[in-house]
Amino acid sequence: MATNGGDVLHLVADKIFINTGAHPLVPPIEGLDKVPRLDSTSIMELTKLPEHLLVMGGGYIGLEFGQMFRRFGSQVTIIQRGGQLLSREDPDVAEELKKILEEDGIRVLVGTEVTRAERAGAERIRLHARRDGEELLLEGSSLLIAVGRVPESASLNLGAAGIQPDKEGFIPVNERLETSVPGIFAMGDVKRGPAFTHTSYDDFRILRTNLLERGKATTKGRLVPYTVFTDPQLGRVGLSEEEARREGRNFRVAKMPMSSVARAIELDETRGFIKAIVDPESEKILGCAVLGVEGGEIMSMLEIAMIGQLSYKRLKEGIFAHPTLAECLNNLFASI
Repeated sequence: MATNGGDVLHLVADKIFINTGAHPLVPPIEGLDKVPRLDSTSIMELTKLPEHLLVMGGGYIGLEFGQMFRRFGSQVTIIQRGGQLLSREDPDVAEELKKILEEDGIRVLVGTEVTRAERAGAERIRLHARRDGEELLLEGSSLLIAVGRVPESASLNLGAAGIQPDKEGFIPVNERLETSVPGIFAMGDVKRGPAFTHTSYDDFRILRTNLLERGKATTKGRLVPYTVFTDPQLGRVGLSEEEARREGRNFRVAKMPMSSVARAIELDETRGFIKAIVDPESEKILGCAVLGVEGGEIMSMLEIAMIGQLSYKRLKEGIFAHPTLAECLNNLFASI
């Protein structure tokens, strides 16, 4: 049942697919509802360059927009509540990216909690924050809220269909994207999981395969790559070093600075590093993080090797054209 201009519509189907997405989260901070604020959509509609952009959130959205507007000419301050940027990344990756952003002239405050927001004049915003027991006052001309996203499920009246969302509003599904009600499926950001466009498209592939092609596709064991489009990029897929350690895996780390990559030197962008996690017994690649020029493309090469279950030694001994970024894989795995 849905409403449209006051009319009630009854929709009936053999299969129903919920794909309503998510929207930016506004945290419950005193005064935040009384100050002008931007999100990942409205910041793209600005017609005037912010003099000083305050960014709440050290995730993908906050870092990408923060660096973008710094390069446009704005002063930028990024405020991250957690102890590091990109909370799901390894500490060495997060610290290196923080260093890169600071080299670009961005002020980065980690371990900093915003406690109150208020206007500080006609076109000024003031944030009260706390870090290591110290009270901070941060002022800027614009404020971007980039602390996460929440599923668009509150207005769906899911209970009427017998579906119970979890405490954060996500719709639970099994590995075939089926909800608890037969014939109703959820896909994309409205269900729990990595919120990326390519994840949503792969959800469609699973449903298409199973419902139209009578296949048996599932989400079990699928690799979900992603790229943070800072400059340089951060490409990630598979297990991180911290995740491998938490799982008690037997693993080794191959790591190499981008300053050792010939093509990166030619392009005059040697910041960052490449790190791969491998299983020494099976010789398979378990995951990688590539923080460097075209990091997403190098990561994708390693993902293809993971999909094909290639031994890392095949890449170590492979012939790659000189001087390409791919050539770095020889030296990366020679470090093991």
